[in-house]
Amino acid sequence: MRTLVHISDLHFGRIRPEILDPLLGFIREIQPTLVAVSGDLTQRARTHEFVAAREFLQKIPYPQIVVPGNHDVPLHNPIARFVRKLDRYRQYISDDLQPFFADEEIAVVGVNTARAFTWKDGRINRRQLAALRASFEPLDGARIKIVVTHHPFDLPAGAEGKVVGRSRLAIKTIADCKVDLLLAGHFHIAHTGHTTKRYQVPGYSGLIVSSGTSTSTRHRGQPNSLNVIRIDQPDVTIERQVWHPEKGAFVVHSSEHFQQANDEWFRRDEP
Repeated sequence: MRTLVHISDLHFGRIRPEILDPLLGFIREIQPTLVAVSGDLTQRARTHEFVAAREFLQKIPYPQIVVPGNHDVPLHNPIARFVRKLDRYRQYISDDLQPFFADEEIAVVGVNTARAFTWKDGRINRRQLAALRASFEPLDGARIKIVVTHHPFDLPAGAEGKVVGRSRLAIKTIADCKVDLLLAGHFHIAHTGHTTKRYQVPGYSGLIVSSGTSTSTRHRGQPNSLNVIRIDQPDVTIERQVWHPEKGAFVVHSSEHFQQANDEWFRRDEP
């Protein structure tokens, strides 16, 4: 079995500081195989925000897949935005904009969807899709395949906005690679959906998992949250943990169970 902790939209520069230590303690207690961080590490891509984000990530003693979000691109400085758009992210967080992790049971690719010209929206391009395919194709054996982006491939319930740009082009490669889970953030709304709701690709289905903001004050009608994803093929459990101020801890809000059969994911009823 493998366990992932999925956090998102940290927004250092506009965080709830009382959450940080309990969040780190929660992650250490879970002892995950991998921590996925789906973008927006900072509020305004300022140096001190990236430094704080780096210090936080360095306290997590487990493998990480981290991708930037649109807030990690400078907003008000045109030169920095269009010429040095992810320089600070590369300097303080990671120079790898398409990180990869694999073991005997899971394979995870992170893809940068943040763009200078799309402002808050995101895109994915052919070069990135080719690299994604190149990461997954050589793998032998049955693995659960996961893609981490900031911008989601479908809108979580209640969200207003756009899915990641060129999503229909991307979903063809994702389907060819038999990707099982698509993890994202951006809207600060926790939700689990299915690729077949928006995309009709014969012979393919995958789960779309959105995380709320894990540490920011900018929660949109939902408490701060994170996902704990437990993988025990052919079963996947997605557990949403929400911040409980009175307890000063993250507590279970919901648990959804899915099972894969004939290359499709089905919701499994509670026993």
